[in-house]
Amino acid sequence: MNNTSKKTSIKSVNPFNSETLKEFEIMSPEKVDSIIDKADQAFKSWKTTSIEERSTIMRKMASLMREKKEELGKLATLEMGKVLAQAIGEVKICAAIFDYYADNAAEFLADKPLKVPHGDAFLTYEPIGVILSVQPWNFPFYQMTRSAAAHITAGNAMVLKHSSNVPQCAQIMEDLFKEAGLPDGVYTNLFVAGKDIEPIVANAKIKAVTLTGSEPAGASIATAAAKLVKKSTLELGGSDPFIVLEDADIQLAVTTAVQGRMANGGQVCTSPKRIIVAESIYDEFLDKTKEAFAQIKVGDPMDRDTTLGPLSTEKAAEDVLEQIQKADEQGANIVLGGKRIDRTGAFLEPTLITDITPKMDMYFEEVFGPVMMVYKYETIEEALEIANATEFGLGGTVFGTDTKKAVEVARKIDSGMIYINHATSVAPQLPFGGTKQSGYGREQAIEGLLEFVNIKLIRTTSPDKPF
Repeated sequence: MNNTSKKTSIKSVNPFNSETLKEFEIMSPEKVDSIIDKADQAFKSWKTTSIEERSTIMRKMASLMREKKEELGKLATLEMGKVLAQAIGEVKICAAIFDYYADNAAEFLADKPLKVPHGDAFLTYEPIGVILSVQPWNFPFYQMTRSAAAHITAGNAMVLKHSSNVPQCAQIMEDLFKEAGLPDGVYTNLFVAGKDIEPIVANAKIKAVTLTGSEPAGASIATAAAKLVKKSTLELGGSDPFIVLEDADIQLAVTTAVQGRMANGGQVCTSPKRIIVAESIYDEFLDKTKEAFAQIKVGDPMDRDTTLGPLSTEKAAEDVLEQIQKADEQGANIVLGGKRIDRTGAFLEPTLITDITPKMDMYFEEVFGPVMMVYKYETIEEALEIANATEFGLGGTVFGTDTKKAVEVARKIDSGMIYINHATSVAPQLPFGGTKQSGYGREQAIEGLLEFVNIKLIRTTSPDKPF
């Protein structure tokens, strides 16, 4: 493993005031290798522990996260600018995920009998080894939990490369696992630069990779894993459609869309980014959306009255601003916002954009910030054409009173998840993942638990009746 980076530390910077909070030394290649060696040794013992033992530790993790939800929430707010109430809500979701696997893993991983004409056959589910998890900053605890809870409960070990702007969140999660009683080495952080991940994938003791991040990062890691015949799962973002049918409750649709889009500063892979509204209700929908935007309170994310905080970093704010400016230059209508806010921190005005056409870059892009794009359609076919126009296929929403019709529309959207009358959300029992360039594989539910296990067939029969 070669580390040619000139960067010597990973900095935790508060995006609200640009203050450097803490620095972590970047690990040497030798240190990384020793951590992976230790994880491999820990796996050999961990895989032999009973599901009951593993579940007890998961329940303790859930308990600790609920107990420390304020502390953890404040840390996420400090490192990436998430509004405090939303950060605490994220911690609660994590606790629910740990409890879910503690409660259900024994059933999910139990041997599964198969119907055969002679003898016996069954499937058994065995852990495969050390998993490399590469996670983003936008949900610093949930992203870790979504992969770790399932794969560690299944008996795997894990090393985590978290996003470089949330190192304290990464460290406290490792500390919590130790406090919960997880054996040393089963879960460990890797403080390394993003460009140094590929050599880690090549380590023979890494058996699989799970990544949530950008499309280029996913393609790079998936390629590196595939060359060595290692399995990977990818969640690479989205530009979710939110189709509003003619019979929708307009006010409820507006409230759901605006709250969903502005949550977490608009930095959510599954937020409703493209609102596609029936022509007959478009004007009313737009007027009510403007009213909802007037209620957004931008400010200190630690203030419980704030509904929109800063973006995660200064660069994130600059990147989104550049997308807005390009859309403006290409002829889109910037109805509200579109500028930086004149104050310290990575702030951007909540922005409402209409009249976006296929000739504009924004028609196809993912915008990772507080930017809501509203489209008008005449027919359902036109709505679906807009919905399916991007390379992404993660989540989506159909809003309408006639739920049967809404489901029919949902079936025609190219996406991994569609919610009816609700913005795309998460729950431990619901599988999470996408299609097209949004990636492959699933997390959460039984599907997430089985991504990194060896599904082994054991067959008992006599030589004269093999089948």
